[in-house]
Amino acid sequence: MDKLKQKSLEMAAFYKQNPKVEAILLAGSVSRGWQDEHSDIELHILWNEPPSDEDRLAPIEKAEGEILSFHPYEDEEWSEAYLTNDGVKLEISSFLTSSIDKMIEDVVIRTETDYDKQCIAASVYYGQSLFGKEKITQLKNTVHTYPEELTKEMILENLDFGNRWHNREALLDRQDWLMLYSVICDVEKKLLGLLFGLNKMYIHHPAFKWLEKSIELMDDRPSNLYERLSDILSGRIEKSLEDLNTLVEETITLVEMQYPHLINSEIKKKLKYIK
Repeated sequence: MDKLKQKSLEMAAFYKQNPKVEAILLAGSVSRGWQDEHSDIELHILWNEPPSDEDRLAPIEKAEGEILSFHPYEDEEWSEAYLTNDGVKLEISSFLTSSIDKMIEDVVIRTETDYDKQCIAASVYYGQSLFGKEKITQLKNTVHTYPEELTKEMILENLDFGNRWHNREALLDRQDWLMLYSVICDVEKKLLGLLFGLNKMYIHHPAFKWLEKSIELMDDRPSNLYERLSDILSGRIEKSLEDLNTLVEETITLVEMQYPHLINSEIKKKLKYIK
């Protein structure tokens, strides 16, 4: 068994001793078999009542861990990071089970596009149960089918590339490099938002970590997408803008093939506008 997977089981054994813990989910790269030499362990701990500092510290003490960060409750989450005595890093995110239920309902039932909430849905979708299998299975069943309405919302939200994209030629002429590269990154993120929605994939990280592996899971995407996105960020700026514009056009064509009613004449006109 992989070292990190084995360590996650060892740490879960400490957490599940607490009667307040309802379920434990292995998330992140380890749950998907994507880990490399830089990876750590991400655990989502679901509590049936708010954990005290002592509840959160007890497993770290049992692992003879070194605390790297320890944050109070914020945005419906308690979080900490620590190193075990054998040098393995763990990132812990603790939630009330009721909070997880609501966030998932916000995405699946109310079709909210919020990326942080989608990250929870993605963690459940791809994650592995280490404790509380019945609860984890229930959550997995809820996120199993990506909502059609969420696809439409993701497309509509990401079709607008912003006024600065329309000003890209002016930014190039002025050599406003910082703003121009910021625009390029923003447009790439918009394209990815479109494609995640089109392919009915929950956003798994707000900054699209593990992008190459995620793109491999997409059935509908421009050819050589990962290589082209990478080249745009590292190539000659004039060519990068041309290539990004081509990628925008190809992505819009893919969307239009499946959802033609979403790409109206007004949107087409705006997409082609350059100031």
